[in-house]
Amino acid sequence: MIGKIHKQMSHDSWLFSKMATPEYTPFVFLLLLFQSSVWGFPSCHATKPGMLNVHLVPHTHDDVGWLKTVDQYFYGDRNDIQHAGVQYILDSVVDQLLKNPDRRFIYVETAFFYRWWKQQTDDMQNTVKQLVNEGRLEFVNGGWCMSDEATTHYSAVIDQMTMGLRFLNDTFGHCGRPRVAWHIDPFGHAREHASMFAQMGYDGFFFGRLDYQDRNRRMVAREQEMLWRASESLTPPMADLFTGILPNGYNPPEGFCWDQSCDDPPIRDDPDLEDYNVDDVVTRFLHIAHGQALVYKTNHIIMTMGSDFQYENANLWYKNLDKLIRYVNQMQSNGSEVNVLYSTPSCYLQELHRANLTWPLKGDDFFPYADSAHDFWTGYFTSRPALKRYERISNSYLQTCKQLEVLGGPISRKGPFGAGDSETLKKAMAVAQHHDAVSGTEKQHVANDYARKLANGWAHCQVLVSNTLSSLSGSSAPRVYCEHLNISVCPLTETSKKFSVNVYNPLARPVSWPVRLPVNGTVVPVSQATAAVRRGRGYAVNELLFQVQAPPLGYSTYSVSLLQNGPPSPQSSPLPRAPKAVQNKSFSPQPSSLLSLCASIVTLRDFLSSLFCVCLSRYNASDGNNSESIQMSGAYIFRPNTSTPFIISKTAKIETLQEVRQWFSPWVSQVVRLYTDSRALELEWTVGPVPIGDDLGKEVISRLDSSINSSGVFYTDSNGREVLQRRKDYRPTWNLRQSEPIAGNYYPINSRAYIKDDKDQLTVVTDRSQGGGSIQDGSLEIMLHRRLLYDDVRGVGEPLNETSDIYPEGLVVRGRHLLSLSPPATAADTHRPLAQEVVLQPLITFTDGELHPSTRLEVQGPAPQFSGLQAVLPPAVHLLTVSQWDQDTVLLRLEHQYQASESKEHSQPVTVNLQKLFSTLDVLGVSEMNLSANQWKDEMTRLDWKAESGTHHTGVTNQLSAYSAL
Repeated sequence: MIGKIHKQMSHDSWLFSKMATPEYTPFVFLLLLFQSSVWGFPSCHATKPGMLNVHLVPHTHDDVGWLKTVDQYFYGDRNDIQHAGVQYILDSVVDQLLKNPDRRFIYVETAFFYRWWKQQTDDMQNTVKQLVNEGRLEFVNGGWCMSDEATTHYSAVIDQMTMGLRFLNDTFGHCGRPRVAWHIDPFGHAREHASMFAQMGYDGFFFGRLDYQDRNRRMVAREQEMLWRASESLTPPMADLFTGILPNGYNPPEGFCWDQSCDDPPIRDDPDLEDYNVDDVVTRFLHIAHGQALVYKTNHIIMTMGSDFQYENANLWYKNLDKLIRYVNQMQSNGSEVNVLYSTPSCYLQELHRANLTWPLKGDDFFPYADSAHDFWTGYFTSRPALKRYERISNSYLQTCKQLEVLGGPISRKGPFGAGDSETLKKAMAVAQHHDAVSGTEKQHVANDYARKLANGWAHCQVLVSNTLSSLSGSSAPRVYCEHLNISVCPLTETSKKFSVNVYNPLARPVSWPVRLPVNGTVVPVSQATAAVRRGRGYAVNELLFQVQAPPLGYSTYSVSLLQNGPPSPQSSPLPRAPKAVQNKSFSPQPSSLLSLCASIVTLRDFLSSLFCVCLSRYNASDGNNSESIQMSGAYIFRPNTSTPFIISKTAKIETLQEVRQWFSPWVSQVVRLYTDSRALELEWTVGPVPIGDDLGKEVISRLDSSINSSGVFYTDSNGREVLQRRKDYRPTWNLRQSEPIAGNYYPINSRAYIKDDKDQLTVVTDRSQGGGSIQDGSLEIMLHRRLLYDDVRGVGEPLNETSDIYPEGLVVRGRHLLSLSPPATAADTHRPLAQEVVLQPLITFTDGELHPSTRLEVQGPAPQFSGLQAVLPPAVHLLTVSQWDQDTVLLRLEHQYQASESKEHSQPVTVNLQKLFSTLDVLGVSEMNLSANQWKDEMTRLDWKAESGTHHTGVTNQLSAYSAL
């Protein structure tokens, strides 16, 4: 059971059978059933060599929430907002596929298909299975949703893909397994997504949106199809993915839309009628086909025949497509060399592979995306920051919930506190990955629905977590969850004179974590900003701050008591006293500068000499009244009306306790915190309600100015995993004509960004996805909050002007940045674990107790403790997934999390003994799977592609050997 992880930044999935207790020994049988079918490439229609083959792909794009909620879209409710009903689309498509065996259709969003499938009769389900087996209905992508690529964390993307693909696998067998990734609507494309798709076994990837300058260059060079080398650490072709850019986004060619939502004329083929138009239709189609062929490389081209929520009346589409194919192909008898056929993305991909050509190689990503000179889709990197944070901590909570479901066994699901489950939160989190969910580009009522679904998932997991912790600790005391600790609200700690604090750590290494609890004893006073943001929730006047230590995949329990007289007992840990100077191992705020605009920070170590300051500023949003462009800032688009941010205040009111508290204005404040045993500096920012009395939308940033000589280069992570180099006003694959000096230099920051020179590296770890860039040398700026007064005309139809019942005058958002300053050679050894702790933060629960009234507080602990691991995993190895697969089988994912050459120590191969991994589970057997756990690893085969030399613009480091089987 020894597994050696050779490759950097690699994921590995295992299914292992377990024996949780000595009382029973489960038997696991893995039985693969394959139905008779012709699915796969043999089901593709024959093409004609020597002709231009036009692959028509009937499809519908069904957003899992956008203008309407998921439920409203499925049922066809609220058609006053948008006419769309997914259940009717699937009803109609299946009916039409049965009428003509030549017809094809692809479907993408498993969240919708799963709902529809559950409502069908056995006869209908068998009919659909036959359509799938015959290749007439093909699933592409196959995740629960089509995830966003800028604002999602890779762990949540893997989860949602696994959920969708597992349903397809369990329902349709290998015929339901998608071969093609299909991201036709996300607003820019991340390299890490391509890497994950490759490791999930996909043969190709198609999308519709890329920067208009990039597309123009690629059309001229006929480079709209390429080989994407999506990792600098994985040995090719492990993360190589054939990638194609669709010709019309994902819409049909102009004039050829035959849906009830379209206005294009149908094909009128009765020659006795006055408005007969077959000749005109054929002529226009041939013209479009020949024009498209000029900008692609082979004699095969693809046309997407469908769009948003189309095919509700599939007869309209298919009746006209049947005619189009017949009449265009009839022209071959007159010398036409165009052949039209029903097709799917995998059939089209097969023909490209058969062409046996070499393809241009790409190594960077497709951010930022602009559809014209002043229209950069970089605002959504930050839009709806509160929802983005809720999604991120929900991901952390889900991983904890899944782990405790495994460690607790059956009692976790049905225990002393009732029936709990992880499925509800799994589905809510999967939906939240949609490209109009966590992205923040939905209507307000839809954002509220996403949050409601997450909250419902939390409630189900809380029961499960309580059951498991009760079983592991032997305590039947009810668990209390305080979900507003970020604003110092917890009714139990505010009123109880004795309580225990349980800290569960979901990481596979021990953590030290600062805990701040609202109390009414004599400790650190609650800040004015926190008291103001509560709005009547909670009344504690002070905060108790102490550091906890939690073991890997386990918990520690601390007892907190309010004492009447005398000093703390010898067994207790006294409360920390306010230091004379606020500093730690790495940083020290300079008192002389605290009243000025910036809080200046210097390092305390001799070999680091950087000086930097933290400034809170804002951009005024464009209202479209501009001589260059009428484009406004909105949910999608970021467009400030000047290139220079406005200073919120030239001075800051400050208060120094165990932290430095700064007020820049009544609606902008910041706390600088230093913990003595940490090398990081914490900045807690609070922004809102953003004032709009001047009729100007505002976009608030935090700017870190340093003495680092960054030379226009900075670095951002890709979905929380590998890091990519960015350069101001530069794109690796074309000569950029920069037209928006701020928005055009913003990139998604999912967990961290940094600048560096030969001596120093300044890293910022974020607690949610945000947008940012390096506009000036030595500077990083990160957008915190956006409040806008105009819609940006990209379809959402309302301005990004968030309010709530608690904050009717405008949403207040609070968050954290962690700053690390290290020599570049060792910086990754600090910022990777730091970012990991923020993504997978400890879960804190409480139990009540009683003690005599008194006036002082003390903290006692930690005892007892529990760890689900026998030993700490090596620093290079991250335990990504521990999840119940079926009754006696667990899905385990381990990953080597360091890039090649990133760390002298941690980028090396690592050996893990799976049999000695868990403390409470006996591993009886292991089967290795692909990343999405829908194929056995040794059965996963992918198409091989040849790359042109000299087309990879970012350089690939030397690779190590691939993973060796157990």
